[in-house]
Amino acid sequence: MIYKTERCKTLRLLIPEWQSGDYDSQPSGEIYLLGARLLAFLAPQNNTSPIVEVPIEPYHQQQRTRENGVVWQDVIIHQLKATQKIIDEHEPDRIITFGGTCIVSQAPFAYLNRHYNGKIGLLWIDSHPDISTPKHFDREHAMVLGNLLGKGDPYLANEVRLPFKANQVLIIGIHNYNNAYEKKIVHDLGLQTIASPDLTPDNQAILAWIRKNNFEHLAIHVDVDVLNPRSFYSQFSNNPISPQTFNNVKGEMTIPQLSKIIQDVSLVTDIAGITFAEHMPWDALNLKKNDGTIFFHEIKY
Repeated sequence: MIYKTERCKTLRLLIPEWQSGDYDSQPSGEIYLLGARLLAFLAPQNNTSPIVEVPIEPYHQQQRTRENGVVWQDVIIHQLKATQKIIDEHEPDRIITFGGTCIVSQAPFAYLNRHYNGKIGLLWIDSHPDISTPKHFDREHAMVLGNLLGKGDPYLANEVRLPFKANQVLIIGIHNYNNAYEKKIVHDLGLQTIASPDLTPDNQAILAWIRKNNFEHLAIHVDVDVLNPRSFYSQFSNNPISPQTFNNVKGEMTIPQLSKIIQDVSLVTDIAGITFAEHMPWDALNLKKNDGTIFFHEIKY
């Protein structure tokens, strides 16, 4: 079955949010800002749906704040409300989001769930489940899916007027967990997962989930760290300047594999929302600053 829909109003959002993924090991505000802008630049242009940029507090290596056990929580909530205001003003049927950290999916997907009265599936394509809580972790980008389910960070979850139900969510790309509590929370929430090695070329397990639940619409979250870091460099685990070693689970998917999933699901349901997040173009940032700036200054025209 090919799902057909009438022409819909599309909102394209640029959200270069960095606070929810701010670590000592990386120039968070610089890399997330550049990554989000490059994603928006590389995406096909559309004159009927211009990009709207959400105002984000600039990065100046300032002293972090911490509220209720979460880094930058007050700023993140303020920026989330600004995003919600923009979305509500446009009243779109579809939302394309370029981020930024994974938290940028919260406002668009929460809106879409209300807009379609819960008749929408959420395909979370990520090597991590993003269902942490302030009890276990202090960075908000690891809590966003939990927030959308009415769990996660209670202060951010409170902003989701119609939480997703577990049967609305399918996580793709997880093949292991960073720790035991992540695995337990996924189990306790009753979330379905498909590991990268278990994906088949025809993606029948994903399509069966859509048909079983009769989803007329679908929101897709893409964290680029679901990709194998050996074949896609611009992601968190490849930070070349980090003094820290993060033992986080790394992705195993390929770009053609990811592209095929999006193509296949678009044949059976309407893609009402898609987010691209956590793009971290280290080489571009290094070329832009320091020696790269000197390099370009040496060019004679």
